[in-house]
Amino acid sequence: MSSLIEKVALVTGGSRGIGAAIAKRLAADGAKVAITYAKGASAAAAVVATIQRDGGTAIAIQADAADVKAVQSAVEKTVTCFGRLDVLVNNAGTAIPKPFAETSIEEMDRVIDINFRGLMVATQSALKHMKSGGRIINIGSAVGERVAAPGLVPYAGTKGAVKMFTQALAREIGSRDITVNNVQPGPIDTELNPAAGDWAVPQKAATALNRYGNVDEIAAMVSLVAGPEGSYITGANLTVDGGMNA
Repeated sequence: MSSLIEKVALVTGGSRGIGAAIAKRLAADGAKVAITYAKGASAAAAVVATIQRDGGTAIAIQADAADVKAVQSAVEKTVTCFGRLDVLVNNAGTAIPKPFAETSIEEMDRVIDINFRGLMVATQSALKHMKSGGRIINIGSAVGERVAAPGLVPYAGTKGAVKMFTQALAREIGSRDITVNNVQPGPIDTELNPAAGDWAVPQKAATALNRYGNVDEIAAMVSLVAGPEGSYITGANLTVDGGMNA
Protein backbone atom coordinates (compact mmCIF):
# COMPACT_ATOMS: atom_id res chain seq x y z
CA MET A 1 0.00 0.00 0.00
CA SER A 2 3.02 2.30 0.03
CA SER A 3 4.76 1.53 -3.25
CA LEU A 4 4.53 5.14 -4.46
CA ILE A 5 5.52 7.02 -1.28
CA GLU A 6 7.40 10.24 -2.14
CA LYS A 7 6.17 10.00 -5.75
CA VAL A 8 3.99 12.55 -7.53
CA ALA A 9 1.37 11.58 -10.11
CA LEU A 10 -0.72 13.62 -12.54
CA VAL A 11 -3.92 12.03 -13.85
CA THR A 12 -5.63 13.88 -16.69
CA GLY A 13 -9.42 13.65 -16.74
CA GLY A 14 -9.35 12.48 -13.15
CA SER A 15 -12.67 13.82 -11.88
CA ARG A 16 -14.85 10.81 -12.74
CA GLY A 17 -14.97 7.26 -14.04
CA ILE A 18 -11.70 5.50 -14.76
CA GLY A 19 -9.62 8.60 -14.08
CA ALA A 20 -11.08 9.11 -10.60
CA ALA A 21 -10.47 5.45 -9.73
CA ILE A 22 -6.86 5.72 -10.90
CA ALA A 23 -6.27 8.89 -8.89
CA LYS A 24 -7.67 7.28 -5.73
CA ARG A 25 -5.63 4.11 -6.23
CA LEU A 26 -2.35 5.96 -6.79
CA ALA A 27 -3.04 8.05 -3.71
CA ALA A 28 -3.74 4.88 -1.73
CA ASP A 29 -0.40 3.57 -2.98
CA GLY A 30 1.27 6.61 -1.39
CA ALA A 31 1.57 9.12 -4.24
CA LYS A 32 0.68 12.77 -4.07
CA VAL A 33 -1.83 13.23 -6.86
CA ALA A 34 -2.92 16.04 -9.14
CA ILE A 35 -5.98 15.59 -11.33
CA THR A 36 -7.23 17.67 -14.22
CA TYR A 37 -10.81 18.24 -15.23
CA ALA A 38 -12.48 20.10 -18.09
CA LYS A 39 -15.88 20.71 -16.49
CA GLY A 40 -17.55 19.86 -13.23
CA ALA A 41 -15.41 21.38 -10.51
CA SER A 42 -17.60 19.77 -7.86
CA ALA A 43 -16.83 16.26 -9.11
CA ALA A 44 -13.10 17.01 -9.10
CA ALA A 45 -13.37 18.47 -5.60
CA ALA A 46 -15.14 15.31 -4.45
CA VAL A 47 -12.27 13.13 -5.69
CA VAL A 48 -9.75 15.35 -3.90
CA ALA A 49 -11.86 15.28 -0.71
CA THR A 50 -12.06 11.48 -0.79
CA ILE A 51 -8.30 11.17 -1.16
CA GLN A 52 -7.70 13.64 1.66
CA ARG A 53 -10.23 11.92 3.90
CA ASP A 54 -8.30 8.69 3.46
CA GLY A 55 -5.06 10.40 4.47
CA GLY A 56 -3.70 11.24 1.02
CA THR A 57 -2.66 14.45 -0.70
CA ALA A 58 -4.35 15.72 -3.87
CA ILE A 59 -5.15 18.83 -5.88
CA ALA A 60 -7.47 19.51 -8.81
CA ILE A 61 -6.53 21.67 -11.80
CA GLN A 62 -8.99 22.91 -14.40
CA ALA A 63 -7.59 22.06 -17.84
CA ASP A 64 -9.41 20.97 -21.00
CA ALA A 65 -7.25 18.35 -22.71
CA ALA A 66 -7.96 20.04 -26.05
CA ASP A 67 -6.37 23.30 -24.83
CA VAL A 68 -2.62 23.05 -25.38
CA LYS A 69 -1.67 25.90 -23.03
CA ALA A 70 -3.99 24.60 -20.31
CA VAL A 71 -2.43 21.14 -20.51
CA GLN A 72 1.09 22.55 -20.36
CA SER A 73 0.11 24.76 -17.44
CA ALA A 74 -1.38 21.79 -15.55
CA VAL A 75 1.95 19.97 -15.72
CA GLU A 76 3.81 23.06 -14.50
CA LYS A 77 1.31 23.62 -11.67
CA THR A 78 1.75 20.03 -10.53
CA VAL A 79 5.53 20.42 -10.38
CA THR A 80 5.26 23.83 -8.68
CA CYS A 81 2.93 22.44 -6.03
CA PHE A 82 4.69 19.14 -5.31
CA GLY A 83 8.24 19.78 -6.48
CA ARG A 84 8.49 16.91 -8.95
CA LEU A 85 6.60 14.64 -11.34
CA ASP A 86 7.11 10.89 -11.43
CA VAL A 87 3.96 9.43 -12.99
CA LEU A 88 1.80 10.82 -15.79
CA VAL A 89 -1.47 9.04 -16.55
CA ASN A 90 -2.96 10.29 -19.81
CA ASN A 91 -6.55 9.35 -19.11
CA ALA A 92 -8.58 12.26 -20.55
CA GLY A 93 -10.60 11.11 -23.53
CA THR A 94 -13.87 11.42 -25.38
CA ALA A 95 -15.97 9.64 -27.98
CA ILE A 96 -18.76 10.85 -30.24
CA PRO A 97 -20.52 7.64 -31.33
CA LYS A 98 -22.16 8.01 -34.74
CA PRO A 99 -21.68 6.81 -38.31
CA PHE A 100 -18.45 8.19 -39.79
CA ALA A 101 -20.25 9.57 -42.84
CA GLU A 102 -22.30 11.77 -40.51
CA THR A 103 -19.37 12.95 -38.37
CA SER A 104 -18.50 16.61 -38.78
CA ILE A 105 -14.97 17.97 -39.10
CA GLU A 106 -15.48 19.75 -35.77
CA GLU A 107 -16.38 16.45 -34.09
CA MET A 108 -13.35 14.74 -35.63
CA ASP A 109 -11.11 17.54 -34.42
CA ARG A 110 -12.54 17.36 -30.90
CA VAL A 111 -11.86 13.63 -30.60
CA ILE A 112 -8.35 13.95 -32.06
CA ASP A 113 -7.45 16.99 -29.95
CA ILE A 114 -8.47 15.37 -26.66
CA ASN A 115 -7.55 11.74 -27.24
CA PHE A 116 -4.26 12.19 -29.07
CA ARG A 117 -2.92 15.73 -29.33
CA GLY A 118 -3.66 16.45 -25.66
CA LEU A 119 -1.90 13.21 -24.70
CA MET A 120 1.18 14.16 -26.74
CA VAL A 121 1.28 17.67 -25.28
CA ALA A 122 0.98 16.42 -21.69
CA THR A 123 3.67 13.81 -22.28
CA GLN A 124 6.10 16.24 -23.87
CA SER A 125 5.59 18.69 -21.00
CA ALA A 126 5.98 15.98 -18.36
CA LEU A 127 9.21 14.66 -19.86
CA LYS A 128 10.89 17.99 -19.13
CA HIS A 129 10.59 17.16 -15.43
CA MET A 130 10.79 13.37 -15.26
CA LYS A 131 13.90 11.66 -13.96
CA SER A 132 15.04 8.03 -13.88
CA GLY A 133 12.20 5.77 -12.81
CA GLY A 134 9.50 7.94 -14.36
CA ARG A 135 6.31 6.44 -15.74
CA ILE A 136 4.15 7.49 -18.69
CA ILE A 137 0.88 5.54 -18.68
CA ASN A 138 -1.60 6.06 -21.48
CA ILE A 139 -5.21 4.96 -21.26
CA GLY A 140 -6.00 3.65 -24.71
CA SER A 141 -8.83 1.26 -25.58
CA ALA A 142 -9.42 -2.29 -26.67
CA VAL A 143 -10.80 -0.79 -29.90
CA GLY A 144 -7.30 0.48 -30.60
CA GLU A 145 -6.51 -3.18 -31.33
CA ARG A 146 -9.81 -4.48 -32.72
CA VAL A 147 -13.08 -2.71 -33.39
CA ALA A 148 -16.04 -4.85 -32.38
CA ALA A 149 -18.85 -2.42 -33.24
CA PRO A 150 -19.59 0.40 -35.71
CA GLY A 151 -19.91 4.06 -34.83
CA LEU A 152 -16.47 4.63 -33.32
CA VAL A 153 -14.24 5.38 -36.31
CA PRO A 154 -12.50 8.60 -35.11
CA TYR A 155 -12.27 7.25 -31.57
CA ALA A 156 -10.76 3.96 -32.69
CA GLY A 157 -8.34 5.85 -34.94
CA THR A 158 -7.05 7.94 -32.05
CA LYS A 159 -6.69 4.91 -29.79
CA GLY A 160 -4.73 3.10 -32.49
CA ALA A 161 -2.50 6.17 -32.66
CA VAL A 162 -2.02 6.03 -28.87
CA LYS A 163 -0.88 2.42 -29.22
CA MET A 164 1.85 3.27 -31.74
CA PHE A 165 2.81 6.46 -29.89
CA THR A 166 3.39 4.36 -26.77
CA GLN A 167 5.61 1.87 -28.57
CA ALA A 168 7.61 4.55 -30.38
CA LEU A 169 8.17 6.69 -27.29
CA ALA A 170 9.17 3.67 -25.20
CA ARG A 171 11.97 3.03 -27.68
CA GLU A 172 13.05 6.67 -27.68
CA ILE A 173 13.26 7.30 -23.93
CA GLY A 174 14.12 3.87 -22.56
CA SER A 175 17.72 5.02 -22.12
CA ARG A 176 16.41 7.55 -19.56
CA ASP A 177 14.94 4.70 -17.48
CA ILE A 178 11.42 6.04 -18.09
CA THR A 179 8.77 3.50 -19.05
CA VAL A 180 5.84 4.10 -21.39
CA ASN A 181 2.83 1.80 -21.41
CA ASN A 182 -0.69 1.71 -22.82
CA VAL A 183 -3.52 0.31 -20.71
CA GLN A 184 -6.42 -0.64 -23.01
CA PRO A 185 -9.79 -1.01 -21.26
CA GLY A 186 -12.66 -2.93 -22.75
CA PRO A 187 -16.24 -2.16 -21.70
CA ILE A 188 -16.03 -0.56 -18.25
CA ASP A 189 -19.04 0.45 -16.17
CA THR A 190 -18.88 4.26 -16.04
CA GLU A 191 -21.24 7.20 -16.39
CA LEU A 192 -20.32 7.48 -20.07
CA ASN A 193 -20.70 3.75 -20.79
CA PRO A 194 -22.99 2.28 -18.11
CA ALA A 195 -23.40 -1.46 -17.79
CA ALA A 196 -27.16 -0.88 -17.94
CA GLY A 197 -27.02 1.44 -20.95
CA ASP A 198 -28.38 1.09 -24.49
CA TRP A 199 -25.00 -0.08 -25.83
CA ALA A 200 -24.35 -2.53 -22.99
CA VAL A 201 -25.88 -5.78 -24.26
CA PRO A 202 -23.65 -6.27 -27.34
CA GLN A 203 -20.55 -5.09 -25.48
CA LYS A 204 -21.08 -7.53 -22.63
CA ALA A 205 -21.84 -10.34 -25.07
CA ALA A 206 -18.56 -9.66 -26.89
CA THR A 207 -16.51 -10.41 -23.76
CA ALA A 208 -15.39 -13.88 -22.72
CA LEU A 209 -16.45 -13.20 -19.12
CA ASN A 210 -19.92 -11.97 -20.16
CA ARG A 211 -19.70 -8.85 -17.99
CA TYR A 212 -18.53 -5.28 -17.89
CA GLY A 213 -15.35 -4.47 -16.02
CA ASN A 214 -15.23 -1.98 -13.19
CA VAL A 215 -13.03 1.07 -12.81
CA ASP A 216 -10.96 -0.44 -10.01
CA GLU A 217 -9.81 -3.23 -12.33
CA ILE A 218 -8.27 -0.64 -14.65
CA ALA A 219 -6.78 1.25 -11.71
CA ALA A 220 -5.13 -1.96 -10.53
CA MET A 221 -3.29 -2.37 -13.84
CA VAL A 222 -2.19 1.27 -13.75
CA SER A 223 -0.94 0.76 -10.20
CA LEU A 224 1.15 -2.20 -11.32
CA VAL A 225 2.98 -0.38 -14.11
CA ALA A 226 3.31 2.80 -12.01
CA GLY A 227 5.05 1.00 -9.17
CA PRO A 228 8.46 -0.63 -8.73
CA GLU A 229 7.17 -4.06 -9.76
CA GLY A 230 6.44 -2.65 -13.23
CA SER A 231 9.96 -1.41 -13.86
CA TYR A 232 10.68 -3.87 -16.70
CA ILE A 233 7.38 -3.32 -18.50
CA THR A 234 7.61 -0.75 -21.29
CA GLY A 235 6.22 -0.32 -24.78
CA ALA A 236 3.41 -2.69 -23.78
CA ASN A 237 -0.24 -2.60 -24.75
CA LEU A 238 -1.95 -4.05 -21.70
CA THR A 239 -5.50 -4.97 -22.64
CA VAL A 240 -7.97 -5.26 -19.74
CA ASP A 241 -11.17 -6.19 -21.56
CA GLY A 242 -12.63 -9.38 -20.11
CA GLY A 243 -11.47 -11.27 -23.18
CA MET A 244 -13.32 -9.12 -25.72
CA ASN A 245 -10.33 -9.17 -28.04
CA ALA A 246 -9.40 -12.80 -27.35
